[in-house]
Amino acid sequence: MTATIADTIYQALSEQIVTGALKAGEKLRQDHIAREFDTSHVPVREALLRLEAHGLAISEPRRGTRVSALNPSEIREVIEMRVALEILALTHGFARITKADLDAAEAARLACDEAEDMATWERCNRAFHRIILTPCQMPRLLASIDDLHIASARHLFANWRHQWRPRIDQDHAAIVQAMQRQDAPAACEILRRHLRRVR
Repeated sequence: MTATIADTIYQALSEQIVTGALKAGEKLRQDHIAREFDTSHVPVREALLRLEAHGLAISEPRRGTRVSALNPSEIREVIEMRVALEILALTHGFARITKADLDAAEAARLACDEAEDMATWERCNRAFHRIILTPCQMPRLLASIDDLHIASARHLFANWRHQWRPRIDQDHAAIVQAMQRQDAPAACEILRRHLRRVR
């Protein structure tokens, strides 16, 4: 599937919001964005609507669209929802996991471990979680998890940017090993523990 201009704008802006390059309250001006991406206002409007749908922007009458505020109290809720929904997805997908899925999970795990900056690590981490959960074949569930990952990533960048260091993620390795052994209870328990560490 070919990426549209709206996709490109959405990806660029969402990454800037998640990493904190665009701060909460900052105005997202359609004309400036259209000029920057050398396009009309139509794909810009589409990208801004998607940012709103994912909780990254807020539109106010007569004030335009701004980057949404980050609410520190929501992180507990985000983590608990991720635990519930990711375990649901992993449980439902376990019977459908293929050799290709396992290979992709291993490659994503290694990419995470080799990341030298937080932005690369966060992208690879999100990819790892998406790969192990996709076999559930439940698109609404996966879309909800994607939104939670975005919220989670914003909190990580806001709170852990200065403490982040490259590291080997033992939990990712243990999840892949449990998947290779077809041990669903172990994989789910490691995932639960892994997600709750974020607190």
